Amino acid sequence: MISAGIIGATGYAGVELVRLLLQHPDVKALYISSVSFEGQLITDIYPNLYGLCASKNGAVCGKTTGVLGTADEVVEASDVVFTALPHGIAEQYADRCVKTGKKLIDLSADFRFDEDEATFTQWYKKEWEYPAVHAESVYGLPEMNRERIRCARIIGNPGCYVTSATLALLPALKAGIIETDPIIVDSKSGVTGAGRTASMTNHFCECGESAAAYAVGAHRHQPEIAHNCAKAAGKPCGVVFTPHLLPMSRGIISTVYAPLVRELDTERIRSMYADFYTDEPFVRVLPAGKNPTTKNVRGSNYCDVQVYAVHGGKMLQIVSVLDNMLKGASGQAVQNMNLLYGFAETAGIDMVPAAF
Repeated sequence: MISAGIIGATGYAGVELVRLLLQHPDVKALYISSVSFEGQLITDIYPNLYGLCASKNGAVCGKTTGVLGTADEVVEASDVVFTALPHGIAEQYADRCVKTGKKLIDLSADFRFDEDEATFTQWYKKEWEYPAVHAESVYGLPEMNRERIRCARIIGNPGCYVTSATLALLPALKAGIIETDPIIVDSKSGVTGAGRTASMTNHFCECGESAAAYAVGAHRHQPEIAHNCAKAAGKPCGVVFTPHLLPMSRGIISTVYAPLVRELDTERIRSMYADFYTDEPFVRVLPAGKNPTTKNVRGSNYCDVQVYAVHGGKMLQIVSVLDNMLKGASGQAVQNMNLLYGFAETAGIDMVPAAF
């Protein structure tokens, strides 16, 4: 049993972590903080948590008092710290965790590029303040780095778009059946991907009844997708990535295109994918005739994948779907925690997707 802490518990990813860790069988205590709501009860911000945390008279009903403390208090009390913060802030907490024998799982981009500071600086316009701590970090996509994650002290949780695209491409890249330039990734996300802070982007009158591409050719997940593809293929990959915003609260669907190096039929590729993911608890390769939909993974840690050989068997088309708040963020973070501590990998995140 461990104590877990969340720095940034009132954002969308942060409160999903609260929800998951409150019901995790191996977490004995949960400590939460928020700069914006310090000293308040999280149940006043998210009433769905009533009865699971403390009531206003201080009666503890769950693993946390529900009072949002300071980041320092969270780090001091926790065995593992989750940082659900804007980019460029988690490094200082990672440094403290390394020095005090604790573990940290970061949901921002700070630890997503291994030791490639130049790429991080180019896309996030910030230099690393604690370069040494990056040598302790491991990229937290279990399907790529499971054994390294088990031994890590700092985990960089992948981006949501990146998870959907990488899981779509990983078997094909590992098998060498596709050309690596160009790889085209067309992704669409629900509005929670924009975060909880109000903006013109996620204003209902702007995004309701509408779908739009954004950050075309300039989205920060593009270099992360390319980085993962290059790792899997063993050579540089040219990725063209276009994200879109859809008028739904959560979910991601990615359609990925890449030329095949030789003509292959759909069934052979599907069999290859099914074999590759056969032991993966959260990747479901769908049977023939079944198309992935965001509805069928909503509220779960699953990623559903389907493959198609198109254009006369010369092009591979892959569709993947996931819940951007779970497998795309907080669920995957808990999956990484499970690996770090030797818990059952599915512990606390084995939710069955809702039917509607």
